Amino acid sequence: MEGFGVHACMWSMQWDHEGSEIATREAAGHGVDFIEIPLLDPFSVDQKHTRDLLEKYSMRSICSLGLPEKYWASRNPEGAVDYLLKVLDITKAIGAEALSGVTYGGIGERSGFPPTQSEMDNVAFLVEKIGNHAKSLDLLFGIEPVNRYESHLLNTGWQARDLIERIGSENIFIHLDTYHMNIEEKGVANGILDARKYLKYIHLSESDRGVPGAGTCDWDEIFGALSAIEFKGGMAMESFITLPPEISAGLCIWRPVASSNQEVMNNGLPFLRNKAKQYNLI
Repeated sequence: MEGFGVHACMWSMQWDHEGSEIATREAAGHGVDFIEIPLLDPFSVDQKHTRDLLEKYSMRSICSLGLPEKYWASRNPEGAVDYLLKVLDITKAIGAEALSGVTYGGIGERSGFPPTQSEMDNVAFLVEKIGNHAKSLDLLFGIEPVNRYESHLLNTGWQARDLIERIGSENIFIHLDTYHMNIEEKGVANGILDARKYLKYIHLSESDRGVPGAGTCDWDEIFGALSAIEFKGGMAMESFITLPPEISAGLCIWRPVASSNQEVMNNGLPFLRNKAKQYNLI
């Protein structure tokens, strides 16, 4: 799980035949190392088609999701375990290397209060069970802290670190996201340093989720911190251009964040690549 990638949401959040073919072809055309596959509807994925497609373009992959509300681990840990066990089998079948994202809860899950001990016990139960099963499949399992408006459970690198250390699983990694860190951390570098022991994946996303380099994220701070910890994991550009209504609502995106995916790919991708090269990360 190394190199430079892009989230398939650049072209489609629907991983059907059409969406997957466009996203994989475009990602390969831009010379990235891997593509992040959104599993919004994992049981509709044509596993053979996806595996064949990835092999055709020699494209590595990682899968990501947020849990559907009826499987939120804070309320229904056993149901969340059953759901993710099946999703891990799909992840393995298509040839991906890991499952990550808001794997411990839902995108837009907020109780109106700080997380309770019971909620965090349920989350820890889920993450430990799924991390162990992922290991048996030779997969990695990631948890992504997100901002306070999308979840009340995990918002910072140190919270994700503390959860992993409570569980003690070597197979669980932290997945950071510069958009969320720009909101939640006391300096993005602090979040990277807090998570460094378990950090294997990072979303490179601008402050408005638009074109990297055109917002307020301090990219020198971000890449400088990654260089300082000798980061060796995956870096994925993420910008939300094409979103279905249910995802737009969860992410609170109410206006276009860029004029087109071409703008993001032609301006944002070279910007991030150049920064990664400047700091000897690729």
